[in-house]
Amino acid sequence: MSDHEDLSARLHALEARLRAVEDLDALQRLKARYAHILDRRYTRKGGLRPAAEVLPLAREAASLFTADAVWDGGPGLGVCEGREAITERLANSTLQFAWHYFLKPDLEVDGDRASGSWDVLSPCTTAEGRAMWMAGIEHDTYVRQDGVWLHQSMKLDLVFMVPYEGGWAPRKPKA
Repeated sequence: MSDHEDLSARLHALEARLRAVEDLDALQRLKARYAHILDRRYTRKGGLRPAAEVLPLAREAASLFTADAVWDGGPGLGVCEGREAITERLANSTLQFAWHYFLKPDLEVDGDRASGSWDVLSPCTTAEGRAMWMAGIEHDTYVRQDGVWLHQSMKLDLVFMVPYEGGWAPRKPKA
């Protein structure tokens, strides 16, 4: 192999590695942006913002999905397909407050498609005013469209949703 061929091969390998790192970074930024937008629906004092403020945020969050995306919140939150349905679902929060922490990304990129899972922890307040802990795993698929990564599907598998004061540990009977 000539020096030129060797250099060309090394450059191609470096470009591929850089693309992989940039793709993973873009997917993490996509998830962070989604969480940030969702959390802006609530005031710092723990209440849902007025509908006139929430609807543009719901549209912005839905824009992070493909036109035919599936958003699956499980039995408690429902399933919707397409940006309009996702906008409607996110504009009608079932909570007074929530804060989303997406942790431990496990992402795999294959060209213009990717998949991954994220642990999610969310302190939240129900519509009735009860403080809760929610934990789950979100399973996502992504697609790159026009150079931009978007969610193609998102499915929440709930691990627990428990009252703040009760915690998640099983209660032992008092002796």
